[in-house]
Amino acid sequence: MADDLKTSMFISGAGMRVQGQRMKVIAENIANADSTAATPGGDPYRRKTVTFKNVLDREMDTDLVRVDKVGQDMSDFELKYDPGHPSADEDGYVKLPNVESLIETMDMREATRSFEANLNMVKAARDMISRTIDLLR
Repeated sequence: MADDLKTSMFISGAGMRVQGQRMKVIAENIANADSTAATPGGDPYRRKTVTFKNVLDREMDTDLVRVDKVGQDMSDFELKYDPGHPSADEDGYVKLPNVESLIETMDMREATRSFEANLNMVKAARDMISRTIDLLR
């Protein structure tokens, strides 16, 4: 039983770690949602995405989640007509980042809830271990 609780704590800890990394990427996306290119006609900040993968932990003989990669969202940039902007191209259009603040906010909320669920699992396992030790005294 103790090994099962220990394994569940490690699985939950791995989940908390990847959700923390995901939240950092989302925060970076939100921080750059209104940025523009440094040069006229250049590309602005491109939204980043996080993908996960399962990795076998041979010592514990269980699958743990890890960040597979932090990639880029290759969707099109929004164009805004603003000929006076320093980043405008020769036609007067400025490329805006492909970041949607509402989507990032929802992703952040989902990552936060997943982090909290994993944290609650760690707390529950810790409490079960503590109660078992109390019963053995």
